[in-house]
Amino acid sequence: VVPVLKEQLGKDVTFLSDCVGAEVEAACQDPAPGSVILLENLRFHVEEEGKGVDANGEKVKASDADVKAFRESLSKLGDVYVNDAFGTAHRAHSSMVGCALTNRASGFLMDKELTYFAKALDNPKRPFLAILGRAKVA
Repeated sequence: VVPVLKEQLGKDVTFLSDCVGAEVEAACQDPAPGSVILLENLRFHVEEEGKGVDANGEKVKASDADVKAFRESLSKLGDVYVNDAFGTAHRAHSSMVGCALTNRASGFLMDKELTYFAKALDNPKRPFLAILGRAKVA
């Protein structure tokens, strides 16, 4: 992802191997103007959804304290929250409901998906066929 993002943006991209915690918070605290920092997928943390499975396939549940700390750390990483995950926009995941940033926006992918849904729902061309699917990163 980093090489493609770097090419698309025409600037260096720093990748951090986590999305929360003291190291990530420090890296995001005062970045140089115009810098780009890409964080690891937050869905690899059980605190994002509140429950999941461990490496052995055993069910695990995040403690309330761990979820709170996860959400607090996410909230320290920037000034604006942008959600580009259409499939999670309606879910009560930590990144959706626990990120305490005042400024929030939808990303370009979300905009594209909503535009296509509007075309299909508001005035579909006939004949009309819909195939919906998804992939979940866990």
